[in-house]
Amino acid sequence: MKYTGLLAMASFLLLPVLLKAQEGHPPAGGLSQEEVAKSNNPLAELNQLSFHDYITMHQRGTTEVSNTMNLRGVMVAGRQIIRATVPFTTIPSDNKMGYNSGLGDIQIFDAIRFSKNGASTDLAVGPMLVFPTGSNDYLGTGKWQAGGAFIAIHHIPGGHVLGSLITYQHSFAGQSDRQEVSVLAFQPTITFNITAGLYARSAGATWTFDFENQRTLIPFGLGIGKVFKANNMMVNTFIEPQLTVYSEGAGQPAYQVFFGLNLQWAKKAK
Repeated sequence: MKYTGLLAMASFLLLPVLLKAQEGHPPAGGLSQEEVAKSNNPLAELNQLSFHDYITMHQRGTTEVSNTMNLRGVMVAGRQIIRATVPFTTIPSDNKMGYNSGLGDIQIFDAIRFSKNGASTDLAVGPMLVFPTGSNDYLGTGKWQAGGAFIAIHHIPGGHVLGSLITYQHSFAGQSDRQEVSVLAFQPTITFNITAGLYARSAGATWTFDFENQRTLIPFGLGIGKVFKANNMMVNTFIEPQLTVYSEGAGQPAYQVFFGLNLQWAKKAK
């Protein structure tokens, strides 16, 4: 807890420095503040292929390391932002003998942007579906789930982004002997453009509320990222250490590291 408090305090002390550092710096290599903000905006008109990896260095109740790599694709179709997430997970087995590794439950949502073009705040909402594709009982829920997603992104002058992603999913079918699912997830997003595509971020720590299992996880992350161009593609790579501020329930991560690589490209004009 004391280290979490220090990390939070450092982020607030660092904020004025970051904002000051980016003032007066011209775009480098043709990369503008608007392009950096667009790369960090989940509602931007950019198709995307992402590799997001969460490495849990310490999990409460065990000293074993676990890992979840999310392969994620985003397709833009008009005002629709269609996002699919395919998780590959490795977690310690219950008997402390080896690991369980494989495919988790695939999630897809279709967020429909209803804010006007050029608005300072982008808003989107849409349905979500979760497929019971887990390789075994440890990696998946065994339940079909439906719900929704709401995304709000506010643009701050200077290439900074503030926003959140909220999802809720509830089981409606699947294996009768498996527990029902009712999960609310809240992912706050804040990025501060520094200069030349370099930015600070707190954007990957997801607050999870598992109502069926009485499990709660509230992490805080602070990291750094870099956006650059590769031909007609935008490349966004980052690292974000995360500490758990509050948790309830066994097996929650005490701290983890979030790595990411986003490959983004604009949809072709017709």
